Amino acid sequence: MTRPAHPHKEIEQSLKHAEKRGWRVKTGGSHAWGKIYCPYNDAECRCGEFCIACVWSTPRNPGNHARALKRVVDNCVTRGQQVSTKDPE
Repeated sequence: MTRPAHPHKEIEQSLKHAEKRGWRVKTGGSHAWGKIYCPYNDAECRCGEFCIACVWSTPRNPGNHARALKRVVDNCVTRGQQVSTKDPE
């Protein structure tokens, strides 16, 4: 089953970016449009603080929120370690 698209295109692009990197997007919740979950869920990865991020439905600035979500995904410490061990450079 596919998830519903986010109403803001910038945020939807960030969600697709997260999904390509293995993050799970779960819609629904009380205040947020949904949440994104790290596939590694490593407690040592920045104390597990960034393994879950809220996706707001109506952020004040959708572009900034989209960049923040992308930054959370791209700065995943566990993913960075796995990528660096695969590259022989």
